Amino acid sequence: MDQLTFYLEVLSQKVLKDGGFSSKHGGDYRADVTAWSILALTAADVNSDIVESARRSLVNNQLDDGRLSIHREYPEVFWPTPLAIMAWQGATEYRQPQLRAVRFLLKTTGIHWEKKQDFPEGHNTMIPGWSWVENSHSWVEPTALSLLALQVTGFGQGKRAQEATKMLMDRMLPQGGWNYGNTFVFEKQLHPDPESTGVALNALAGRVTSESVQGSLDYLKTQVEQIRSPLSLGWGILGLGAWNLRPAKAQEWILESLQRQKQWGEYDSVQLALLLVAFQVKGGITSLWDRKI
Repeated sequence: MDQLTFYLEVLSQKVLKDGGFSSKHGGDYRADVTAWSILALTAADVNSDIVESARRSLVNNQLDDGRLSIHREYPEVFWPTPLAIMAWQGATEYRQPQLRAVRFLLKTTGIHWEKKQDFPEGHNTMIPGWSWVENSHSWVEPTALSLLALQVTGFGQGKRAQEATKMLMDRMLPQGGWNYGNTFVFEKQLHPDPESTGVALNALAGRVTSESVQGSLDYLKTQVEQIRSPLSLGWGILGLGAWNLRPAKAQEWILESLQRQKQWGEYDSVQLALLLVAFQVKGGITSLWDRKI
């Protein structure tokens, strides 16, 4: 058994009786975990029955307004919605729940306000994006994921997508890269991180010029050579891949990261699924639908 097949089986073992997935063995259902598991298994073209059951579980847990929350008991935590949209992509029988989720994104935004002169943070607070949680400010990763979901479903040219592009570019650090969504606090420039940078570069590929994000690409190139933590490495490789800069050693680095579980313990399902997606697809995450290496 090759390593890819082995880790796909490890992921498949996290499936629950209702078809959803948990973060760990014996854990509870989570929509984000289920969506990521679908993406990883879809990339491998395996376990079609498991994938279909998982997609149905997302439908069963979709709320009336179209959102997918982290758990039905916490409807305000709706950031898994764009992940569910991507998990349904390519499966025509799920087009209606997918469109309900898209409509939810199109009418939803974070809280925004006019920036006052004494505001300690440096970004433009008025550009609409998406938040992690209802009634909070917009941040980089939920905005980037939502933009990706709009793009793959054919809504990438609308007003909300254009606003999201503008917001992400505003939140890019002057020297390149992104963090959770702040550039300066009390006039002190903050640092980027590979995970947020990779997510943002995935969303912006094909929407802005390479020159406008060259500092971010340069930053990420240097980071992925030395990091092996799953979220940073997975999103870092996907971020570069979206710009046709996938490192030649990407699969080797991913296997190194997977091997580190022997020392540090088993990764949760999202970390594992992200690495498996990055291992298999040739570009950014959207290349999952126009296929593999």
